Amino acid sequence: MAAINDLIAQIENPELRARIQAEVDRMNKQKKFGLVFEEHLPECTPLYDIPVKRGALVALKTGKVSEVYRVLKIKGDEAECKKKDADEIATFKVNELVTVAEFGDAIYPYLKPMDSVCNAPDSDLWHTLIEADNYHALQLLEYLYAGKVDCIYIDPPYNTGARDWKYNNDYVDGADTYRHSKWLSFMEKRLKIAKKLLNPSTGILILTIDEHEVHHIRCLMEEVFTGFYIQMVTCVTNPTGSSQGRFSRIEEYAIYCFAPNAYVNSYEDPMIGEAVATQDVRWKSLLRSGPSSRREDRKNMFYPVYIDTTKGIVVRAGEPLPFEQSPDFSTVNGLEVAWPIRTDGTEGRWSVGAETLNNLISKGYVLLGRYDDKRKTYGITYISAEIQKMIETGEVLIVGRNEKTGVVKVEYAQGHTQAVRTVWHRTRHNAGVYGTNILSSLLGKNRKFPFPKSVYVTKDSIGTVLKNNRNALIVDFFAGSGTTLHAVNLLNAEDGGHRRCIIVTNNEVSADEAIELERQGYRPGDDQWNSLGVARYITWPRTVCSITGVDIVGNPLKGNYLGSDKPMADGFKANAVFFKLGFLDKTSVALGRQFKEMIPTLWMKAGAIGTCPTVGEDIPDMLILPENKFAVLIDEMSYMTFEKHIAEHPEIETIYIVTDSEPGYREMIAPFEGKNTYQLYRDYLDNFRINTGR
Repeated sequence: MAAINDLIAQIENPELRARIQAEVDRMNKQKKFGLVFEEHLPECTPLYDIPVKRGALVALKTGKVSEVYRVLKIKGDEAECKKKDADEIATFKVNELVTVAEFGDAIYPYLKPMDSVCNAPDSDLWHTLIEADNYHALQLLEYLYAGKVDCIYIDPPYNTGARDWKYNNDYVDGADTYRHSKWLSFMEKRLKIAKKLLNPSTGILILTIDEHEVHHIRCLMEEVFTGFYIQMVTCVTNPTGSSQGRFSRIEEYAIYCFAPNAYVNSYEDPMIGEAVATQDVRWKSLLRSGPSSRREDRKNMFYPVYIDTTKGIVVRAGEPLPFEQSPDFSTVNGLEVAWPIRTDGTEGRWSVGAETLNNLISKGYVLLGRYDDKRKTYGITYISAEIQKMIETGEVLIVGRNEKTGVVKVEYAQGHTQAVRTVWHRTRHNAGVYGTNILSSLLGKNRKFPFPKSVYVTKDSIGTVLKNNRNALIVDFFAGSGTTLHAVNLLNAEDGGHRRCIIVTNNEVSADEAIELERQGYRPGDDQWNSLGVARYITWPRTVCSITGVDIVGNPLKGNYLGSDKPMADGFKANAVFFKLGFLDKTSVALGRQFKEMIPTLWMKAGAIGTCPTVGEDIPDMLILPENKFAVLIDEMSYMTFEKHIAEHPEIETIYIVTDSEPGYREMIAPFEGKNTYQLYRDYLDNFRINTGR
């Protein structure tokens, strides 16, 4: 509707404008079913490192990035521009403009190295931080890792109405009548690419959210993640509560999307480390609980069960009592009678029929429990159908039988743990103590980030699904302060894992900082502005400090990580590299003029193994990089030598061939069976030409 209303406002004829507006309003009042939201004007992204030139789409640095102009000509320090989809012509200073990319534009991204930290020189594991608009970063990640990501963990803006996120570079607040549909439109674009990143068989996406958008996003996820199993966990993250209405909110939600064969670890208590496996088998209560547990729900399940209290056994089940009759609690031939009476005194029903129960009794599968004062009768348990099947398959063993009662003793053949529960209430998940306070201990109290998550709730969220996958690839494209990478390092440290993490965040400054910077005369894109952005001021410093074990001024960190004797000052045996997403000219790429800029992208596509290599201005004939497990043939004339090098280094897994000839490429890769091979620069250019937003 937002786009339609904008178009209607441009109609000059007032009568026609009023009639069309009335018809649109009428249609808008019609009842809609399912999740319905607006497709808003295309998202635009400012590209501060792309020069303003003739023909480019631009916007004012201090204006709305959605108000786009086309540069007609540049004369000196001024640019003459035409407003897109209008006849308006305007002249601006070139330094007041920024090049923009619209959603759906073909972009050709590259990774510009910014910094790195190496605290494990003997390890080939490297994490990655990418400073970027996450939509364009996702486009790059789709090229690099489509179908290869094991887990995506994201904590998107909660859209509370408190100016906590931007659409088209403008803050969306509670006064924006389209804030929910803008948010859903924003999320849909990103989730669609996220699904392409996940391993289609075993991948898992975890999205955290609060009550403002939880129902909307759940519906959207069901539309996007067709074929996935979706389940929600409630996490208490603010036990002191936050007043957001009539009640004090203490929880938020984690929505899990499981691909068809995704594995979930089992824990006795998922939030207190891995459980000690038990051999004990849990017997099921004969008294039905939960839905359909009243007598009238299954009338034939209301029957007497006769008990010999002197022997401590369940003797037999009687016939079902007609519904119009009341139960008789008197003894029968010296046997006490148990009826399915609920704790509130009302009549319930048993879980199995009388014939089935008698069959279970004959096998020794029914156990008499203690007398229940509330129900005025005895508790009775039995071996469920699920456990009976496990006895047949050998997963559960009959290891003995009570000589007096004849009841069997059963054990799991191997240690057994329970499934993860869906309500998590743990002290370690407190966002104030283990989010804000930990961040302050790393960066000091002057560097503030709103509502950082507890590193432990993030670790537990990921650990419940990746505990047994120690080589997982994890992506977070709403990285914020960098909690996810911190949590992955902690998880690796606990179990010796080799999980790799890629996190993405923009470099926005806070609303208050933006006001102060503008007052001082700075604009977005200026060095002073960039230095206070979240990626450079918060996320990367946190990554460096947590890995090296010192705070922002070099002092050793104090204390140990919870649940272990690991001092925070020890840091982590891990490495990380910081990139900024930039954009290349496709013609220069095709001509091989930007090979140097392409190296980090090729390194990441090959698995980001070892230190990211660099090359000088002079382009070599080939690159043979066994420590990075990839190689590049740049000059076809050197193929014979290149093939010889590949044969000498079987550890090389990924091979790039620079050639314009498709038949030539096929011929050159023939000896490299079993390797991952790619044709440059065609593979790269075709990907971003075709895979634009649609």
